[in-house]
Amino acid sequence: MWRAGYTLILWLLLPYVLARLWWRGRKEPGYRRDIGERFGRYQQAASKPVIWLHAVSMGETRAAEPLARALLERHPDCEIVITQMTATGRDTARQLFGERAILGYLPYDYPFAVRRFLEHFRPRLGVLMETEIWPNLVRQCALAGVPLLLANARLSEKSARGYARLAPLARSALERISAVAAQTEEDAARLERLGARSVEVTGNLKFDMAPAAGTEELARELRRGFGARRVLLAASTREGEEALLLEALGRGALPGAIVAIVPRHPQRFDEVAALLERRGLAFVRRSENRALAPDCNFFLGDSLGEMGAYYAAADLAFIGGSLLAFGAQNLIEACAAGAPVLIGPSTYNFAQAAEEAIRRGAALGVRDAGDLVACARRLLADDQARARMSAAGVSFCAEHRGATARLLAICERLLPAPAPAGAPLPVKD
Repeated sequence: MWRAGYTLILWLLLPYVLARLWWRGRKEPGYRRDIGERFGRYQQAASKPVIWLHAVSMGETRAAEPLARALLERHPDCEIVITQMTATGRDTARQLFGERAILGYLPYDYPFAVRRFLEHFRPRLGVLMETEIWPNLVRQCALAGVPLLLANARLSEKSARGYARLAPLARSALERISAVAAQTEEDAARLERLGARSVEVTGNLKFDMAPAAGTEELARELRRGFGARRVLLAASTREGEEALLLEALGRGALPGAIVAIVPRHPQRFDEVAALLERRGLAFVRRSENRALAPDCNFFLGDSLGEMGAYYAAADLAFIGGSLLAFGAQNLIEACAAGAPVLIGPSTYNFAQAAEEAIRRGAALGVRDAGDLVACARRLLADDQARARMSAAGVSFCAEHRGATARLLAICERLLPAPAPAGAPLPVKD
């Protein structure tokens, strides 16, 4: 009954879903391409057995890279199909994998669309990254005999309360997932309370992420453009945070320092540029590819896939999404790059990692934008303190690596023998 009601709501929302796709396509044209894939229609075809990996957006796609590469190396007889829901996720997958993987959008959670997807690619195994729990997708995979692994799974207390309101629907989906690999003991406990089975803690794949090819050279190029001045990086900032930061800087500047702002979402690049212009602040855009003049104190990182280089080129990094109630973006990448970290009070997406990074001295918690600027001023003037934080961050990340190997072992356990050529899939409503 719950699943039928859920599916009915999906049908009622279809006009809104299509309108939203078209609306988002104004700024991100990728949303207006390959719309057929959203309903299970694909041009790409696999010529070998398929291992399917779903990573909803840019962050999950980058986190999935170590596992995807390990699967490609371990199973050269298979093809990897990587699906996303967002245009930025697909662009990221294209940058990371090129022709080594088949890329597509995951179909919306309509039973007919999911069946088309499964019949077209016939995956031997599905890996869903983090918290991608779609009831009809999970059910159709169970009917088709496709084992599912929920990998790098995380579930904040806030999200757990949301799922609990739909407990029968969540339980019916989680019970059908073959294995769950949680990031932390807390994530595992919350997932088990909702009905997940075969749950084990494997750690966070983000600790295994390696810098993209060319990161070091790009970081040197950025550093040359910044010159000798200290750099505060505001990384992956979210709506409203840039204004708070600029207001705080107006009350207490960072003498002789550059503030580099890199918004989380590309559709906000022009919005943040307009904010800087309204405040009369001189800035250079990354897309302009030029050095900052001595009287220019702001840099706008309007590029994708270069965050690792930004961290490596910065003297200090603030993690966006943490000043306001967005739950913080990934601080692990910053620590791994040796960037001392400042992080605000909202950290529920990376609660355990943030808590441990602060405890280890790799990060410093700040209360608000004013506290952020005050701490940045102090740290940018203290080379030794930044060096200690940098070393602590690198050590912190090194000690938590290994999730890829643990997840690969689970994949090997779940992979069935190849089905006979042409055998039908037993999918049905």
